[in-house]
Amino acid sequence: MKKMKLVMVGNGMAGVRTLEEILKMAPDLYDITVFGAEPHTNYNRILLSPVLAGEMTLEDIMLNDVEWYEKNGITLRLDKQIKRIDRIARKVIAADGTEESYDRLLLATGSNPFVLPIPGKDLPGVITYRDIKDTNAMIAAASQYKHAVVIGGGLLGLEAANGLKLRGMDVTVVHLAEWLMERQLDKTAANMLKKSLENKGLRFLLKTQTTAILANAEGRVSRICFSDGEEIPADLVVMAVGIKPNDDLAKAAGVHCTRGIVVSDTMQTYDPRIYAVGECVSHRGTAYGLVAPLFEMSKVCATHLANMGIGRYEGSVTSTKLKVTGVDLFSAGSFQGDPETEELVFHDPMSGVYKKLVLKDDCIVGGVMVGDTGDGAWYFQMLREKTNINEIRDQLVFGQASLQSAVHAGQGITAEMVTP
Repeated sequence: MKKMKLVMVGNGMAGVRTLEEILKMAPDLYDITVFGAEPHTNYNRILLSPVLAGEMTLEDIMLNDVEWYEKNGITLRLDKQIKRIDRIARKVIAADGTEESYDRLLLATGSNPFVLPIPGKDLPGVITYRDIKDTNAMIAAASQYKHAVVIGGGLLGLEAANGLKLRGMDVTVVHLAEWLMERQLDKTAANMLKKSLENKGLRFLLKTQTTAILANAEGRVSRICFSDGEEIPADLVVMAVGIKPNDDLAKAAGVHCTRGIVVSDTMQTYDPRIYAVGECVSHRGTAYGLVAPLFEMSKVCATHLANMGIGRYEGSVTSTKLKVTGVDLFSAGSFQGDPETEELVFHDPMSGVYKKLVLKDDCIVGGVMVGDTGDGAWYFQMLREKTNINEIRDQLVFGQASLQSAVHAGQGITAEMVTP
């Protein structure tokens, strides 16, 4: 039987995971061609930060080498930017004129970094932080210049700041919000993280809006300006202020997009021959940027592309377990709480440990932890399964081991109860 043609646009983690799953289930179903805009094979973007920090090399973070594609009969076209999809002729066209026809098309175009629309954003020395090219640019800048400013106090911004500091630069992090990583941490947890990072030499300007980036006589970035009139030197500016789904290619082809490529629970777009996975996707109105949901998408997408016809992606309850510059962090669900929730809190500033569990109707609906995150997976399992915790409420915040010890000893432990 003649094989169908599967073309994948994008060569990142979510897309290649989909191919790996297809090859397990239906290795002889497709002739596969992959177009990657970068000159590199598939690599782990999560590990770009250790590369920037000098803890790993680019070779260490590669996931699938050229031989893997060859072994699996995949035609790999690197450094090829697809510019157009012809849905009538069922083919894709690259910027250099290369064409490839398809029976099924898989869009895994990822996301693009958001660039602040301010004067000076295009100056030499102003970059985003998204791929190997950006990482290499920061490594090169750190060997020549002194002052770095990172705009954005989220995870990516803090990792960039830490890496540049380790490479010898003076680093200031500028963040518009009141505290760092506001999407993953509450104010108490964020303040603990900030103190730890300040002890390592990083500087922070919170609740600060960037208004302009200025050049020196040579035309390179030299200073950065804020809305309160303050200016500070900047030989390198890294924008890490968020990402947006890269749906431009799909949108231009008339594929339905709303803040991402809109897909069904089978990862199929409004064109039944076109599927999409990863950060480019909008599923039930949500775009995901964490690896776990993207891999869940990939599994479902693969089963349907493999003609198994089973499985649905119904969205993800997300958790984040991170180590930011040596500080262990965990957050999940609705960790900020609201007037209808209550909180269990354990806070030991001397040991750098903070735990907060948010409860509603005797179930965990969110949580955040700093320092001691060993019970994160246990809490997250109860959150996902909506476990009733009424009988273990008094011991819950102290963790699974303490709960087991209390049960064996027949003793109760009391945690601080906080109702907003």
